[in-house]
Amino acid sequence: MRRIDLNGDVGESFGSHAIGDDEGMLRHITSANVACGFHGGDPSVMRRTVGLAVAHGVAIGAHPGFADLTGFGRREILMEAREVEDLVVYQIGALAGVAKSARTRLHHVKPHGALYNMAARDRLLAAAVARAVVAVDDTLILFGLAGSCLIEAGEASGLQTAAEVFADRAYRADGSLVPRAQPGAVIDDPTEVVERALQIVQDGTTTSCSGEVIELRGDSICLHGDTPGAGGLAARLRSGLEGAGITVAAIGDEG
Repeated sequence: MRRIDLNGDVGESFGSHAIGDDEGMLRHITSANVACGFHGGDPSVMRRTVGLAVAHGVAIGAHPGFADLTGFGRREILMEAREVEDLVVYQIGALAGVAKSARTRLHHVKPHGALYNMAARDRLLAAAVARAVVAVDDTLILFGLAGSCLIEAGEASGLQTAAEVFADRAYRADGSLVPRAQPGAVIDDPTEVVERALQIVQDGTTTSCSGEVIELRGDSICLHGDTPGAGGLAARLRSGLEGAGITVAAIGDEG
């Protein structure tokens, strides 16, 4: 039986700034990547989001990013590998404390935005992220772009990894994501998102922006919480997957 995890980026509001539809997303996803206060989120939002995840039975993961609220963590920042390691340790630790206060624990770690993309291609940064996860809790699952340096670094560090794929992002022919600044990089049509997800899970392929069919296999499909209508999109995607006989469950959840 085919299985897939459905993860979503949540908890990215801060102060008076509301971002995304966390409640809508958390009704349908199986793993939540909770912002840790640097690219988005704040202590109150973190606690509220973790509480919602617990209420909906969703696995909780830390979503560390660069300290860049203005750019939403999507601008590249040059840092030494040790600085990145410290940055990630700090954010995982913060969310781990929030999770403990809700009588639960973290399940995974998934870097955000520019940090995610840089670690996907830079072995030194990928290794720094992996070291940070090991330093805090080596039982956590490290999420990374399928086929990337981050997955390789996680495996080399002895971590369980989850290869992540995207149904709401366009791919280049080399398997990398089309940069957000380019037209068509983000796909928000629900029908197209569901069709792309089914192609990935059932066939192990996706169609690149240039029309080529490329191999793409993953353990988890990501939806972005800041996409307009994210809650409804998550509902459509989960319904479409389950309607095709695919089990949607968090990684490691055998229930």
